[in-house]
Amino acid sequence: MSFEQDMRRRIEEIEDIIKKSLPPPKGPEKIIIEAMSYALLIGGKRIRPLLMSETYRMFGGSDKVIEPFIAAIEMIHTYSLVHDDLPAMDNDDYRRGQKTTHLVYGEDLAILTGDALLNYAFEVMTKALAKYPAESERIGKALIVMAEKAGVHGMIGGQVVDVMGVGETISREQLDYIYTGKTCALLEASMKVGAILAGATAKKAHIMEQIATKVGLAFQIQDDILDVSGTFEVLGKPIHSDDKNEKTTYVTLQGIAGAKAEVARLSAEALTLLNSLEEENSFLKEMIDALVFREN
Repeated sequence: MSFEQDMRRRIEEIEDIIKKSLPPPKGPEKIIIEAMSYALLIGGKRIRPLLMSETYRMFGGSDKVIEPFIAAIEMIHTYSLVHDDLPAMDNDDYRRGQKTTHLVYGEDLAILTGDALLNYAFEVMTKALAKYPAESERIGKALIVMAEKAGVHGMIGGQVVDVMGVGETISREQLDYIYTGKTCALLEASMKVGAILAGATAKKAHIMEQIATKVGLAFQIQDDILDVSGTFEVLGKPIHSDDKNEKTTYVTLQGIAGAKAEVARLSAEALTLLNSLEEENSFLKEMIDALVFREN
């Protein structure tokens, strides 16, 4: 089986877990559940749940305790995208080649859809405490990581600095802070939680977190490059959105060649860290390489 075929198979497994985690669209609140499903199921690479599940496998995890967290990480990521696309934020009309949630359901319901996805993510994860009582300590540690990485010292913190920097020239240090929060935080949560739930040592869980930081930075810098060099047909979202929103990126700071060099350096450092561990996952190594050097 080729890497591409293996990737498709694993994404199908992830999709099944996500679909099963959603509440049925019924009752007076039916419309918000439909909007949640629309935002969550219109596609995507499923990078975060894949990184989580592959890290879990790498450290010998084999239980279904990982499944609520697989669904939850994608819900949290999707909520952030729904809010990012709003007119008050990036004002984008397309996401993953489809109309954004606020265009389909209106701005009011799009705000509530993001809120609902974030809250339901934690509802799904906390229910794991009752379902897997023998794993309660690991689940508790994983919940703390998910909350911190999604919060004011993680993804939201990065987004705040990003919004405040619109229209201004910001430094490399500020840009790294934005990317570490806005992009890396949920990747860090994915790999650290996968390690924690599989029973990895604190030291090894921290190494996986460091790997995720480097992968996240490389991924975001590649996104900067694709925003300049890509096409709507391939990316499934508008290009030159950073210029439109007057945002500083690695391309504006270092040019395309400099940005590409950073992607290569960070990718190599991530793989060096991964290779330093006695545990192995060849698919994870191929996946990291494919992610950071992707064309869409």
